[in-house]
Amino acid sequence: MTHIDFYFNAPDKGDVARKLATKAFKAGLNVLVYPRDAAQARELDARFWSAQPLSFLPHVVCGHPLARQTPVLIGQDPDELGSADVLICLADEPPEFFDRFGRLLEVVSGDASDRERARSRFRSFKQRGYTLETHDLASNHD
Repeated sequence: MTHIDFYFNAPDKGDVARKLATKAFKAGLNVLVYPRDAAQARELDARFWSAQPLSFLPHVVCGHPLARQTPVLIGQDPDELGSADVLICLADEPPEFFDRFGRLLEVVSGDASDRERARSRFRSFKQRGYTLETHDLASNHD
């Protein structure tokens, strides 16, 4: 069963996603970063390429010819990923296929509506028996 982590109070969801994807990549895991839409996917792609030079994160967007050989994908097609290890969700709702992944990482901003949607998802996951953990990024500068 998928293990689910909620990262609350993200000051910048894209930056938190990059850090989480980097950590998973360094652990040898494949990652799908699931954006809310195509515009966010393009923004994440640009951000991941322009991150600090010493923290290179090999990634491409879904649909790229090298998607199947790349450990970190940005987009909404899980079938392009080599293995379904980690799903980082930046959308308002996780995709229906989230349970294919070993881990689901939900990134939640401090925005009141984003937090309320996350609370609803948390309750739903809990009722369905998923293992849940929370991480308050306001008190953790990691």
